[in-house]
Amino acid sequence: MESQGTARTQNRRDLLVVFGLFLLLAAGGAAFLYYHSDWRVPAQMKKMHNPVPASREAIGAGMVIYMDHCQGCHGENGDGKGEKAEKLSVAPANFTDAHAMSAATDGELFWKITRGRRPMPSFKQKLTDEERWQLVVYIRTFAPKPNASAPAQP
Repeated sequence: MESQGTARTQNRRDLLVVFGLFLLLAAGGAAFLYYHSDWRVPAQMKKMHNPVPASREAIGAGMVIYMDHCQGCHGENGDGKGEKAEKLSVAPANFTDAHAMSAATDGELFWKITRGRRPMPSFKQKLTDEERWQLVVYIRTFAPKPNASAPAQP
């Protein structure tokens, strides 16, 4: 009789261990998906136009902000290879990628800077709206502009 009680106790322990491992795996999977999912920018933000013109003053102000807040991760040249980049769980964006940058609207960039997403912090409380728009203007200087006279490639 006692061996049946011991067997039941062992079965319950095994079941609890399996359940615990399942929960751990599910939490790990959820964390992985969260950190590796793309940012879903609201449609109205994608349509926002930058109210700050791309002037020398705006580019200069954006450069100062970039050097203070972004360069450590995104790199001096905006290539995503800053000194802190290797230590991050998600690679920083490469602002020199002309294709990716041409696909992103100013509103999207502004929203991402404003909201942040781990490991990138939110800059809503750290920078004014104007400073975030200036940063968008400066970030745009990293990607080469498509040559309008060059023939389109298939």
